[in-house]
Amino acid sequence: MPVRLAPRTISLCAVVLLALGALVYAQPTSSSPDPKAGAETTGTIKEYTPGAILILDTLAPNEPTQFKLSKSVVYADADGKTLEAPGLTTNQKVRVHYMKTAGENVADRVTLIKD
Repeated sequence: MPVRLAPRTISLCAVVLLALGALVYAQPTSSSPDPKAGAETTGTIKEYTPGAILILDTLAPNEPTQFKLSKSVVYADADGKTLEAPGLTTNQKVRVHYMKTAGENVADRVTLIKD
C-alpha cells in the first residue's frame, strides 16, 4: 500500500528544500574575497605625502580616492620585492591594498605597476 502525504506536508518539504538550497548556494567559497582582509584598487598617484597621505585618480567617473598610510605600510616594486625607499611621484601607477578603519581608507601595501 503506497504512503500518501498530505498536501501541507509536501509544501512544507518543498519550502525546507528550497531554503537549504539557498543556504548552501550562499556559502562563501575559497575564491570569495574576505571582507576582513581588505580590498585593492589601482590608479595613478595624484598626491603623495610620505608617511601620511596618498591620493589616487582611479577610473572615471570616480572622484580621487584618499588613503591614510598605516604606520607599517609596505611598498613593493612591480615584481613584489619590498622597497625601503619607494620614491613615489605623481602620475605613477600603483595598486593599493587597504582596509576601512573608522570610516577611513587605510593603506597597508602600495605596489608599483609597470607601464
